[in-house]
Amino acid sequence: MALSTLTARVDKEDKVRFDAFCSSVGLTSSSAINMYVKAVLRENRIPFEIKQEDPFYNPNNQAYVLKSIQELKAGKGTAHELIEDDDE
Repeated sequence: MALSTLTARVDKEDKVRFDAFCSSVGLTSSSAINMYVKAVLRENRIPFEIKQEDPFYNPNNQAYVLKSIQELKAGKGTAHELIEDDDE
């Protein structure tokens, strides 16, 4: 079997951490990447879930919600009834 070289650019710190992880489990970085390639070809898909997290739970939004709750508890804000839109 002829071998070929695959080159990928990654963040320097990510490479250091990846190399350390691979070493800790008895692999080289090259063997770990080869395992990934073989899994993709065997399963004909990316062998893990790729998804976008719900934006509601991002740290900035959560901080805003918590700040708003604190303001309401401190008496800043106005309580009102929920107004529902019948058009939906």
